Amino acid sequence: MSAAKQGATAQATVIIASMLEQRIEQHFIDSADLNYQAAQVLSHPIAAAVQAIVVCVTSGGKVLSCGNGACAAAAEQFAAGFVGHFERERPELAAIALAVNSATVTAIANAQAFSAVFSRQIRALGNSGDILLAISTDGNCANLHEAIAAAHEREMIVVGLSGHGGGKMASALRDTDVHICVPHDRLARILEVHMLALHCICDAVDSQLLGEQEETTP
Repeated sequence: MSAAKQGATAQATVIIASMLEQRIEQHFIDSADLNYQAAQVLSHPIAAAVQAIVVCVTSGGKVLSCGNGACAAAAEQFAAGFVGHFERERPELAAIALAVNSATVTAIANAQAFSAVFSRQIRALGNSGDILLAISTDGNCANLHEAIAAAHEREMIVVGLSGHGGGKMASALRDTDVHICVPHDRLARILEVHMLALHCICDAVDSQLLGEQEETTP
């Protein structure tokens, strides 16, 4: 390869790298901007969710969490933080992620319908006073809509996490439920705020149960 071609290739590589870095930086900027905006919009419903969950777990209840795809992973991480711990050691809190049992999920999907994979588990496991944590980026998942209906049948409070204006979830929730709706339409941004909201819930529940953590000086 001639020196001129090598120089052109090197210059193109630098330009591509610069464009990639700018694109990556923009993700961070967009995420930070949304977090700042969402903090003002979502602090009240997140606090309401914390209060409902604290009443639930201190009364011997449990949190059933569910979602699809990346939202299922978020639901699982939330349950892990409750049964295990978030950032502080504490007694176990009862939580079950409904998407983790592949035998149960596939049996229901095969015998009934995929839209029933969560609702049937809720009718089997849910009790009055329990919490359903339903996570969806757009709020339009049929299985979550049926899950919310099943939770209401069991006299459970629903904490719904959504985006895109809430979709069908917004109309399915009752006044006694809690709706944490991210003010954005992009999937990645909604998921990022969902995880932050779940971290806020875990941290605030721990602070309510254990008291504020004293800061240690290095």
